[in-house]
Amino acid sequence: MDILSLLSDPAAWAALITLVVLEVVLGIDNLIFIAILSNRLPPEQQSKARRIGLILALVMRIGLLMLIGWLVTLQTPLFDLGITGAPGPHGEPGFETAFSGRDLILLAGGLFLLWKATTEIHHSMDPEGESGAVLDKSAGAQVATLGFGAAIAQIIALDLVFSVDSILTAVGMTDEIPIMVAAVVITVTIMLFAADPLAKFIERNPTLVMLALAFLVMIGLVLIADAFGFHVPKGYIYAAMGFSVGVELLNMVQRNRRSRAAAVAREQ
Repeated sequence: MDILSLLSDPAAWAALITLVVLEVVLGIDNLIFIAILSNRLPPEQQSKARRIGLILALVMRIGLLMLIGWLVTLQTPLFDLGITGAPGPHGEPGFETAFSGRDLILLAGGLFLLWKATTEIHHSMDPEGESGAVLDKSAGAQVATLGFGAAIAQIIALDLVFSVDSILTAVGMTDEIPIMVAAVVITVTIMLFAADPLAKFIERNPTLVMLALAFLVMIGLVLIADAFGFHVPKGYIYAAMGFSVGVELLNMVQRNRRSRAAAVAREQ
C-alpha cells in the first residue's frame, strides 16, 4: 500500500495511534534507565547523554525495521537444551529451553539489567563505600563517577534489548513498514521531550530513584522469564508500577505538607 493510500485509510491511522500508545508504554522502562544512568554524569553532560541515547534508540529501531525479514527469524529456535518444566496447576506451560535469537538477547539484557540495577542500588545505599563515590558537602548531592563513554555504551546495550522487543511487538500489530516507522519516530520524539523533565524529577526526589531501580530489577526478571518461555502480561507489570508510583506520590505530598507546616511553626 502506498503512502497516499495509508494517509486516507482510517484503519492505518487507528493502527498508528495504537502503536504510538503501545510504544510509549513499552519505552517507559528504557527512559527510566537512561534517566538514572545520565544522572550519574556531570551536570553539563546529562542532557547530551539522554539525547544521544534516545537518538541511538531511534536509529536502532529504524534499522531493525529495515531488516525486518531478518528480525522475524530471531524468533526461530536456534538450539534446545531438551529440558521442559512441568505444567502449572491450571495447565499453563512450564519453562522452555528452546532458545531463539530473541530469547538470547532478552536473557542477556535481563541479566545486564539485574546487574546494573543492583549496582545502582548499592551505589545509592552506600555512596561513600566501595563504589568510590563521594558526597559534595556544599550541594549534598553525589558527585558523578560514571564516564560519558561508559554511560553511552550501557545505554546502547539496553537500547538494543528494548528495541528488539519493541519492534517485534509492532510487527505483531501491523504489516505496514511506514506505519511502524512513523510510530517509532513519534514515540522517540515524545521521549526526547520527556527525558529531561523525568530525569530532573527523579533527581529532585531521591526516594523515586530507589523505586525506579526496583522497577528495573523487576523488568530484568521479566526479560529473563520471557527468555525461558514465561510470558508475563505487560499490563500486570505496568499496573504494579503505576500503583507504586501513585503511593509514592501520596508520600511526597504528605512530606511536602509536613515540611511546610514545620517551616510555618519555626517562623512563629
